[in-house]
Amino acid sequence: MSALAPLMEAFFTDRLINQLGASPNTITGYRDTFRLLLGYATDRTGKKPSE
Repeated sequence: MSALAPLMEAFFTDRLINQLGASPNTITGYRDTFRLLLGYATDRTGKKPSE
């Protein structure tokens, strides 16, 4: 697991769910957006997010 994974998990669990009371659809949207962003960054730089 990379150092990025715990930070992102904390964002989703603490910030979105606990503090904002975001709906499951909102959380899914954020998850999918980050997945696309990290995939794009990997394609453009040739580096994995953990690097």
